Order: sequence, then structure tokens, then C-alpha cells
Amino acid sequence: MVGICMAGAYVPRYRLSREKIFQAMGWLNPATRSLARGQKAVANYDEDSVTMAVSATMECRVEKEKADCLYFASTTMPYQERQNAGIIATALGMREDVRTADFTGSLKAGTTALISALETVVAGGCSSIVVCASDCRLAKMGGQEEMFFGDGSATAIVGKDDVIAEYKGSFSLSVDFVDRFRTPSSPFGRAWEDRWIRDAGYDKIIPRALNSFLKKYDLKLEDFSKVLYCCPYPSERRKLNKKLGLKEDQIQNFLMERVGDTGVAQPLVMLASVLENARAGDNILLLSYGNGCDAIWFEVTDSIGRLKESRPLEKSLDAGVELDPYEKYLVWRDVVPFEAGLRAEHNPPVRWSLVWRLRRAILGFCGSRCTRCGTPQFPPQRVCVNPACGAIDEMEDYYFSDKEGKVASFTGDNLAATVNPPQIYGHVLFEGGGKVLMDFTDCNLDTLHVGMPVTPVFRVKDYDRVRGTTRYGWKVKPV
Repeated sequence: MVGICMAGAYVPRYRLSREKIFQAMGWLNPATRSLARGQKAVANYDEDSVTMAVSATMECRVEKEKADCLYFASTTMPYQERQNAGIIATALGMREDVRTADFTGSLKAGTTALISALETVVAGGCSSIVVCASDCRLAKMGGQEEMFFGDGSATAIVGKDDVIAEYKGSFSLSVDFVDRFRTPSSPFGRAWEDRWIRDAGYDKIIPRALNSFLKKYDLKLEDFSKVLYCCPYPSERRKLNKKLGLKEDQIQNFLMERVGDTGVAQPLVMLASVLENARAGDNILLLSYGNGCDAIWFEVTDSIGRLKESRPLEKSLDAGVELDPYEKYLVWRDVVPFEAGLRAEHNPPVRWSLVWRLRRAILGFCGSRCTRCGTPQFPPQRVCVNPACGAIDEMEDYYFSDKEGKVASFTGDNLAATVNPPQIYGHVLFEGGGKVLMDFTDCNLDTLHVGMPVTPVFRVKDYDRVRGTTRYGWKVKPV
């Protein structure tokens, strides 16, 4: 049996009220009044599509030694010529003899990566593949896309053992239908007329792919418990539900009012959402959209209870807090210029030779543990830091990335160059041993206290605007 062995999704902590967006920018485009409902998820200042993909994968409790491949899908990859999937695999502590690949160029890249993984396992090429989809898209201020776009990620582990959703078949439609597009030189996308996108795009392409899929497998729409498809327009979704003949209980929530349209990640986010509430025997049809459409059929197995116990997406949704004010979001996404202070002008280049030599420590948060006395230590050492031991070259790899800890000390630095002052850092005592000086994120200075439980998260350490490079590392956030 081949299919999804585990699925998880990650929604950033912060939510931006669409009403706040309208209050700030509604004067420019009063038509967005009809879209000013609910909230959209926005990545923290130190998050991007890569870090969110790591967070979603860690929610799946992936066994790093067993995975043979890692596929990453996104239209907002930080690097054009540095494999982003390789960064994720290193951060997760996966073996170096894994196959990694980036999928991009279309909003259906996530389902394309998922089908590629499923068919590779079916063919026997690999036994376990991690598929990550993540997007952090920018929209111009005052536009409709600013209301639509949300940030998020999702991961599916594809394999043969302990399958929670069996892969039954798929169909793909690829057409060069141009509705939204973005060139490498522009941070913002462009869109053709909405009526064209709705009437000639969603209204034609999704039903065409659906009907072709049903014909291919001699199925009827009523054979499926849930039908998931991507379309951010509320009015068009109602129209499509009626046109396709979907019953009320077959319709899956698009999560627009709580998250927004997460782009490439949206199909897998919806799939994770439906699996968290699925029952054994349910048939699920997943339809993506973007320069065509992918249709994928799954049947839920008796092993679904493993996911229903953890519910990573539901926990992520419930953990949200409102971001205030709206202008903070604009600064975080570098949409508007801001004064960062003199300290921000000190901008030494990344020492890539050092990053290579310490890649597992920097990207994977891998320290060492003395095999003689069992003392964990970070950064990795040759000589044991335990004064009662002092063993030399008797170390083994020890990952702190999956260990929780407690705050030992902390401070808020208002003089540091950061877009989210004050910069908070301090010492963390990790379970099992190890004391590390860490940056804190996803928290406020007033809410921290000594002894608070914290967990490591992979984040952007800094972004070099002069050289266009992103430096990654690990921080901690409150549990």
C-alpha cells in the first residue's frame, strides 16, 4: 500500500485583520470592503517559505534517518541558485545521501511534487519521501491580493508503511493559462482581469480536470466524502459548488477567514485539515489550480487515528494572535522603507566556508554528546566540557532541534538592529542537558519568565539586502 503516512501543516503565529487593512488602504480601493472579513496569517519577521516548511515537517515527526528524498514546492523560494530543499534537509538533520529537488513556477507545484513522490514510491525508486509546500507571497498595498494572500506551509510524508491515506490514482491537466504571473525581478505579482480569471480560469479548468479524472477511473462525484479544490474567490466557490453538484457535507472549508490563500501550500493545507477529521474508508479528492489542475484520489485507512491524536493544523490555528499595527507587517515584509539605525549599517558578508564546515551545527542545531559521561554540549566539541570527565574525541552527534528546554535567563535589547524591537535573547537549559545562548521569537518580553518551557524553531537569522543572501539558524519560542 502506497500513500500518505503522515501529514501536517504550519500556520504562523500572527494574524492580520482584514478590517485593519481596509481601514488603512480602503481609501485607495473601496471595492475591497466586501473582502474585509476575518484574518489572514502572516509570517513573523524571521520567517519565510523555507523556515515554514521546516516547521510543518517537524509537526509530522519525520524520522530523519528513514527518508530517502525531500521535495520542496514554492513560488517564493529565497534562492534562485542554491537548492532550497537542501537547506530544509540539512535543517531537519537528514542524511546527505538523500535526493532533494525544488518544484516551482506554478501554484500547483505542490500537488505536482506530491504526485511525483507517490509515483516514485509506487515504482519502487524510494520508500519514504518528504513533500513540503510553502509560500509567503507579497501583494501590493490596497489590492485585492493583499486581502487574499496568507502565509503557511504543509508537509506530507509519502511511503508504504503505516499509511493513513492510500493513493488510488491521479490526473493532471497542464495549460498555459495566464491569470496571475510574476517575473524574477519583481517582488509583486500581476493579475489579469478578475472576470477573466474566474470565468475562463477556475470555472473552466477545474470542472474539465474533474470530469476527465472521473471518466479515467469510472467514478462519480458522490463516491467521494470530501472534494477539495483551490479557489480564493468566495462568490466563485459558491458558483463552482453548485456547478459541480457538490453536496454540503462534501465541501471542504478553504480556511480563507482564518488563514487566507497560501498559494502552493493551499492544497496540502486543506488536505491536512480534512485528514485531521477524516474517518477510515473516506474517499478524498484533491484538486489544485495553477496553469492547469492536478486531481489526486486518496482513501483513508484505519491508521488515521495517529494523525487525529496530534492535530498539528488545528493546534497551529488555535495558537494565533493578532498582529498590530498594520504598518509593522509592511516593515517586516520590506514593503516600505524604514530607518534601521546605524547599527544596521554594519553588514559583514556571510562566511560560506565557515557555514560549510559547521553546517550541521548552524543549520541542523547538531551538537555533541560525550560517550563517556553522556554530557550534551553545543556547539560541538572535541573535549568534554564536564570538568569531572575531560574526555577527548569521544563524542557522538546530538541534535537539540527536537528537544524542549526551559528559560534560564533572558534580556531585551532595545539597541540591537532589529525590525521587531527589543531583540530578546538569553540562556536555555535543554532537557537531557545542555545550556545554550539563544534568540527568542514569537513572544513578548512581558510574557517571558525564568522556567518557561520553550522549543527550538528554524528561523531567518538575518537578511543581507546588499548581497541578497539569507542566513538561517535556530531560535526558541514559548511552547
